[in-house]
Amino acid sequence: MNLHITKSKNAESFYIAKSYVKNNGCTSSVIVRKLGTLAELLPEHGPTRDDVIAWCKEECRLETLKYKEENKEKSVQITFHADRQLDYNDKKLFQGGYLFAQSIYYKLQLNKTCRKIKSRHRYGYDLNAILSDLIYNRLLNPQSKLSAYKAAQDYLEKPSYELHDVYRALIVLAEESDFIQAEVFKNSSFVTKRNTGILYYDCSNFYFEIEQEDGDRKYGKSKEHRPNPIVQMGLFIDGDGIPLAFSVFPGNQNEQTSLKPLESKILQQFGCDKFVYCSDAGLASQSNRSFNHMGKRAFIVTQSIKKLHKEDKELALNGKNFRRLSDHKKIDLDSLEREGTDQLYYKEIPCTSGNLDQRLIITYSPKYAAYQKSIRDAQVERAKTMIRDGSCKKNRKNPNDPARFIDRLAATEDGEAADIHYCLDEEKVLEESRYDGLYAVCTDLLDDEVGEILKVSEGRWRIEECFRIMKTDFSARPVYVQRDDRIKAHFLICFLALLHYRLLEKQLGGKYTCSEILKKLREMNFVDLQQQGFIPTYTRDKLTDDLHDACGFRTDYQFISKSRMKEIQKLSKGR
Repeated sequence: MNLHITKSKNAESFYIAKSYVKNNGCTSSVIVRKLGTLAELLPEHGPTRDDVIAWCKEECRLETLKYKEENKEKSVQITFHADRQLDYNDKKLFQGGYLFAQSIYYKLQLNKTCRKIKSRHRYGYDLNAILSDLIYNRLLNPQSKLSAYKAAQDYLEKPSYELHDVYRALIVLAEESDFIQAEVFKNSSFVTKRNTGILYYDCSNFYFEIEQEDGDRKYGKSKEHRPNPIVQMGLFIDGDGIPLAFSVFPGNQNEQTSLKPLESKILQQFGCDKFVYCSDAGLASQSNRSFNHMGKRAFIVTQSIKKLHKEDKELALNGKNFRRLSDHKKIDLDSLEREGTDQLYYKEIPCTSGNLDQRLIITYSPKYAAYQKSIRDAQVERAKTMIRDGSCKKNRKNPNDPARFIDRLAATEDGEAADIHYCLDEEKVLEESRYDGLYAVCTDLLDDEVGEILKVSEGRWRIEECFRIMKTDFSARPVYVQRDDRIKAHFLICFLALLHYRLLEKQLGGKYTCSEILKKLREMNFVDLQQQGFIPTYTRDKLTDDLHDACGFRTDYQFISKSRMKEIQKLSKGR
């Protein structure tokens, strides 16, 4: 409702008017109520004309509230014509799942971060619109940058930029990557409390569908065993699995050297100086342990039992002096046939390496031992089949390949040349069985409870899940951009999308899987009805209710007017 004033030769009249959109898309208005002339209103609502106008505006406000209350349950009638063709380029279906990611985006104040970046650069495009759409697309429909631009045309709010602006923005995003990471970490405290007492770190690599090396794209040891150039990504997450910082480095670089530069950035720019560093054995070099032994930091890392010094290895493999974790009662592993299979047992071995006093905690799980034995038994059977079939001549280096259990004999007892024979290496099978169920953790926390240390180490699955989400659900690989700066920007988008997802997941209480959340967001479409409003096409369920409750707005009405949809868009931006 709005105030409508008309003037004639003899009087000035005041009305309450209501605007509406006609079927042809044009706007018009209708008089709802006449308030009176200036002469009539001055005696009661004067003494000045400004006082009368103030009263009239208040009446408009009250009339608006009354109208909204009366029309909550009001049905909407829209006319369709069976003999009227669709207009050219008249889009009807729109994607609305991005609204929920948008609520996280503006809570992280990335719009303000983009304004700060603009003050340091000269460009005319809307960086905030480009960055937000790239993040939403990575969540909802991960594709190339060209496809992302086309997909943004389907959002309820159309992009205000061109495709060439996207590629130019990638250069700026790459340059400002460290600043953006520091800003979103600081602002994430407005969304949730960060658990920075524990930081997990790991690396993974991402391949390109090319054959030549160039820039950071180098040949390295691919986790997918692909013969393609790769780049590597190092990622820090906090104790709750929420991303903290990342770095990108060449595919042929040793991943152990990637830790210190990224962790130094966290120490200097993020204000995190007291935490426990946790990683797998591949990132637990002596240098990295010493680095995390300084200041207020500590480390908990996995340790390969096979790579221990001979004395420590024999102590670890000895079944005596273990304790049951539940009550710390001493037990001999030989007696475990009479124990429950779900129990966990441990023993502690003090050790010193590189002038660092450390605790080596060896754990044994009967359930894990049975699982490893079943896997190995199946591999042994496959090795026997390979021997019978004569298919074991190929030299295989995969540590999980059944061929490792095949021994090759190529000489007689006198050392003379002989035909090559293959047989099962029983000693190899027996040697591997000694490690069944065993797991080792090393730490410089000399006084903490064993259970708490093991709990921290078990949390490493969160960072492995982060990489799985990026690679599988966000389609971060293969990487299609080529220049190093655009590659860095690509991973910044993936990192920010992962951050948005993790924060939304936490607001939902951790009750839903990644596939459930993303599937629902991708289904949340809306149909435009004759320019009058929208009808949701998704199925309402408990997940949609929780999404609306978490983000502070609702889209699950039978009909949403144009004006109401604009209000929803504002609410998703915290306005």
